[in-house]
Amino acid sequence: MIGFGSSLAVFVDAPLLVDAFGRFFQPDTLARLLVEGLGKAAIYFIIAVGLTLVFGLMGVLNFAHGAFAMLGAYIGGVLLVVGISSTTGSGVRILLFIAVAAVIFALLTAFGSALEVGLVRPIYDRTPMYQILLTFGVGLILEETARILTSARGIQPEPTWTAAASTIPAVLDARYSILGANIRGFYLFAIAAGALVAVAVWAFLTRTLYGLYIRAGSEDAEMVEALGIDVRKAFTIVFGLGTGLAAVGGVFLIWDPTYGPSVLLNIDVLLYAFVVVVIGGLGSFKGTLAAAVIVGVTDSLTTWLFNTGIVPFPGLSEVTIFLLLVITLVIRPQGLYGIEEVGGH
Repeated sequence: MIGFGSSLAVFVDAPLLVDAFGRFFQPDTLARLLVEGLGKAAIYFIIAVGLTLVFGLMGVLNFAHGAFAMLGAYIGGVLLVVGISSTTGSGVRILLFIAVAAVIFALLTAFGSALEVGLVRPIYDRTPMYQILLTFGVGLILEETARILTSARGIQPEPTWTAAASTIPAVLDARYSILGANIRGFYLFAIAAGALVAVAVWAFLTRTLYGLYIRAGSEDAEMVEALGIDVRKAFTIVFGLGTGLAAVGGVFLIWDPTYGPSVLLNIDVLLYAFVVVVIGGLGSFKGTLAAAVIVGVTDSLTTWLFNTGIVPFPGLSEVTIFLLLVITLVIRPQGLYGIEEVGGH
């Protein structure tokens, strides 16, 4: 009979394990993985914060959220491919990317607002299962529509559309030595964008009149309506903003080395977004930010560990992320900063 030790040796290369952990704890490796993890966290936050805003005010679990990110990636990819040529400089490419992200945000915010008025609003008074089935169905329709259109136009529906990913400027595709770590420029760009979005959303929630309505409506929508405030309009705005933010996150996935435009983003992004908002606490802005950092850094560290040959199963990095979710649900079901009951109208 083969012993446990010999069976384990099939999966774990002991000398490689020692060497890998030695390299893992080197300061330059840890610094690089931390920065890359924060870059991933920034994108996860941009996508997930819209989901938590929608649930925090409306109590709607939007299962079409991943499809909105997918639309942002494909529409943004088309605009970048059309607007960028081989002679376009890095500065112009970055400016064009920012302009595309702004256009996508406006378009998908309008689309999300129309979707809320036409489809979601009529089922507010029904059980959450109706909302889940409706939004999940919308997500599937958008995914299959994207698959049909991309296939008809000769665009790769899966795994990724390489033409769009190749529009990344050299300055972001290159690696830079920062504090001894070899860091890809794109992650620094993503961190800056994520910080900007976090500040903008925080300012919207705490420094604007509609932000006040949203925070009050998430606590007691009936009392807010009794004061003469149109909570339904606030619902429409929040759903639209959540859709737009998801789409902007999808635009960043165009240049992300792990993803790229693909119809598979619908499910992949949805899963990661839900992991982030559940760990952070449904409806909690602060929790979403904290959970995005935890998930992003964990993703970066485990991806490195499980791709060095220690254990020949690269998919274990994804398992680790969902293990975090399970542990959170067991220890603190409401999430890091969530409360027992949140959302609703």
